[in-house]
Formats: sequence, C-alpha cells, structure tokens
Amino acid sequence: MNIGILGGTFDPIHLGHLIIAQETRLKLRLSEVLFIPAGQPWLKVNKPITSANHRVEMVRLAIADNPHFKLSNVEIERAGFSYSVDTVSILRQQLGNGIKLFFILGYDSLAELPLWKEPHRLIEMCQLVAIPRLGWTQPNLGSLEATIPGITKSTILFDMPLIDIRSSEIRRRVIEGLSIRYLVPGNVERYIMEQGLYCN
Repeated sequence: MNIGILGGTFDPIHLGHLIIAQETRLKLRLSEVLFIPAGQPWLKVNKPITSANHRVEMVRLAIADNPHFKLSNVEIERAGFSYSVDTVSILRQQLGNGIKLFFILGYDSLAELPLWKEPHRLIEMCQLVAIPRLGWTQPNLGSLEATIPGITKSTILFDMPLIDIRSSEIRRRVIEGLSIRYLVPGNVERYIMEQGLYCN
C-alpha cells in the first residue's frame, strides 16, 4: 500500500493543501494521504501559531468529504518539537510492513533539507515528493547529494501548476475583514468566523 504524508502547521488549512494532496494521490496512485498538523514546529519556534485543537478541527472539516484523506494527530500527541524524521519513524511502526510512504514537501523545504534533523535517515524511510513553490526554482539534487547521499534516488520532482495560496495571506485577510471565500473550504471558513480566529 502506498500512503502520502502531508504535514504542516495548517494555520489554516486551505484549498492549495487539498489540491496538492489530490494531485499527488492521483498521479502516484496513493491509497490515501495522511494530513498531519504540526505540534511544535521547530522552524517556527518564535512565531505564534493557533492552538492545536483549532488547527486539528479545521483539517478534520476540510477533509471530511474525501474518503482518501485521513487525519493523523501523531505530532500533536507527542511532546516536544515536531521533527519529520521522528514522525515518519512513528508512522512506520504504526502502519507496519508492506507500506510505502511518500513524504510531500515544497521545493523550499527540499532546498533546506540539509538543515533538518537526520535527513539521511528520513530518505531511508520514505520517498520524497517535491512540489513547486512560488518564488523557488527546482532544487539541484546533485548539490544536495553532497550533503545527503542518496537523495537523488529518493526524490520525485513533481510537475504541477503553482498554487499561490498562503495561510499567512488568509490570516491577514481575516484581520482586515476581507473575504476568504474560495481560499479555504466553506466549512473551514465558517469555523474560523464562528471561533473568531485570527481576529486579534
């Protein structure tokens, strides 16, 4: 069985996340895609993020109508900082043998992979699927190979249209009282408004 992993702060989850998950699932014939809200992202240690319960609920609402999308709280339930290598290791233990994992990340994250915790171990446990990001050119796998041997064989460079929807822009629009319709699923938009998220 092939399973995709899409992690993120999801603050909030938006249509870009869902499109990426769907395109990846279809092109790679994945059985399902796991959405994994970050617990304490080490790269955002000095940035305020919305409480986990709100971010988890927004993901749950966003994926509710797609039977191929699943929510995993593996990072929320684990204490301490969230590191991808630890998350994938736990998932491998939970899912057992015979599962092939595809870790979905942006070109920006792939370029910064040498800074991540134990990237060499990460690429041993899963296949990376790199998605284009606005403002980022395709990373040079040959250059990354020097610091992470084997990354070329462990990475799929995905070709798909750029989706320029950003959670930071959605938060800004809410603060300014602007519409976020067509940027997030309707039920997520309602949740944001009902809970008064991003208004302070």
